[in-house]
Amino acid sequence: MHGAEAKHEAEAKHEAEAIASNKANWDDRADVHVRSEMYDVGGFLANSATISTVVQNDLSILAPHLPESGVRGRSLLHLQCHIGIDTISWARLGAIDVHGLDLSPNSLHHAARIAKADNRRITWVEGDARFASTLVDRRFDTIVTSAGTIVWLPELATWARSIHDLLEPGGVFQIRDDHPILGAMAFEPWTITDDYLSGGGVRSYEDSATYTGNSDGQIAHATNHEWRHDLGEVIGSLLDAGLHIESVSELPYMDWPAFPELVACANGWTLSDHAPRIPLNFAIVARRISDVSKQG
Repeated sequence: MHGAEAKHEAEAKHEAEAIASNKANWDDRADVHVRSEMYDVGGFLANSATISTVVQNDLSILAPHLPESGVRGRSLLHLQCHIGIDTISWARLGAIDVHGLDLSPNSLHHAARIAKADNRRITWVEGDARFASTLVDRRFDTIVTSAGTIVWLPELATWARSIHDLLEPGGVFQIRDDHPILGAMAFEPWTITDDYLSGGGVRSYEDSATYTGNSDGQIAHATNHEWRHDLGEVIGSLLDAGLHIESVSELPYMDWPAFPELVACANGWTLSDHAPRIPLNFAIVARRISDVSKQG
């Protein structure tokens, strides 16, 4: 085996091991999250009119790119759907033929249980979001992903092509996620401690807690692997896949209290009026124009 081939094989093996480690980590997180105050599954099921804050924030970005009826009557795929609260929220807003895809089978187990309790017929698909188009044999009017997703993907080119191929012509895709500048600051403003730009390789760390709070020591599979994706890479991957970018936003709020300086707001969490103004989230809306899949 040539040196280049051996290096590629070693990198592929390491990536597969990292993905498997993340899968085990998120299987653990699902059990913690489903009983957490943050997700409040009981409260969500008790009121069928409740729409998650994540989906409310997503819809505020997506609505100008939808008909007046919003997602009502539109087929929808939710990538990296976790325990399904947001997926079910889209169904409550009137989306049809709703699918939720996630790497973690335990997350999907909880999602199916919650959907059944809400009398929702949702199709749950296990798999890597990069390869969603090989796992789902249909197209969608709308595809969404948000709130801590792409940092778990090693690369975005395959992910973007998959999104393109899963969209109906004229269909719309939206991502809203933590701004990559926060990763560069290790979510501890105001000192840069890590890469902002893509291409620096995997970031591995140990953390036996999760973002829902009061969860120290509850994650048995504590090793996490993340990959940095700057805005240029995110936008470029969608353009290279043949999608048309309709809007790009940098937002002053996020969905979880990532660091102590944040204060509660209507959208979730934001910085105080006295803090420097930096973006906490970004959002991109893209549309599939052509019915011709990009080759390459």
